[in-house]
Amino acid sequence: MNRKSYRTDLTDTEWKIIQPYAPTEKHGGRPRKHAIREILNAIFYLTKTGCDWRSLPHDLPPWKTVYHYFRLWRKEGTWAQIHAALRACVRKLMGRKPTPSAAIVDSQSVKTTDVGGPARGYDAGKQIKGRKRHLLVDTLGLVWGNVVHSAGIQDPTGAKTLFEKVHDQLPRLKKIWGDGRYGGTLLDWAKQNYHWVIEVVKRSADAHGFQALPHRWIVERTFAWLGHYRRLSKDYEYLPESSEAMIDLAMSRLMVKRLARR
Repeated sequence: MNRKSYRTDLTDTEWKIIQPYAPTEKHGGRPRKHAIREILNAIFYLTKTGCDWRSLPHDLPPWKTVYHYFRLWRKEGTWAQIHAALRACVRKLMGRKPTPSAAIVDSQSVKTTDVGGPARGYDAGKQIKGRKRHLLVDTLGLVWGNVVHSAGIQDPTGAKTLFEKVHDQLPRLKKIWGDGRYGGTLLDWAKQNYHWVIEVVKRSADAHGFQALPHRWIVERTFAWLGHYRRLSKDYEYLPESSEAMIDLAMSRLMVKRLARR
């Protein structure tokens, strides 16, 4: 790497952790001009700083090349695979079993920009026009599922989409905590389809100001972690699938840092 390093660059230790899960060069194709580590450095730079693709620094690989790999690996499921592999490493490091028996669900509505794209709507409760991020996290705050959809979709409907996406990854899951929006018919639906028990954690009626609620604070902390990545301050992506990939990237970068410190 013949350039000055950026704060977002992978260190040698971090690169050794993520390298086994990075795609290898395909046989028979044209040799890569840019190293995979530099491609990842460029994508992590964008995720952290929130710049647009064309504003990537000139000493990183060309933005068209970087975007090509981001888009290709999103379509191939590479970002999700890297995220899952790093999550397994963190759980092992923390002495946990490969999959959780309990999880927490929550959503976050965020504004979209003028780039256009499908799956946009209005969240009347939050008074936000844009998209909604639905997360399912374990008790460590690690993401097991994320779905990005219109902010106009109600939380029980969005949760069903999320659960349908991730249920086959969670053979041990028995209980899910959430707020009052996940009550009602969703309780019976989750029990009937997946044998999951959803426990609603309610805010105390006499509480004033901020209150850290049991279990729910874990997913709220995960949203706070994502908030450190400026590309996620709004939904800048044209496709919801790209928004989901950005969440995988932010969590992957966070987990690589955590693993490198051990």
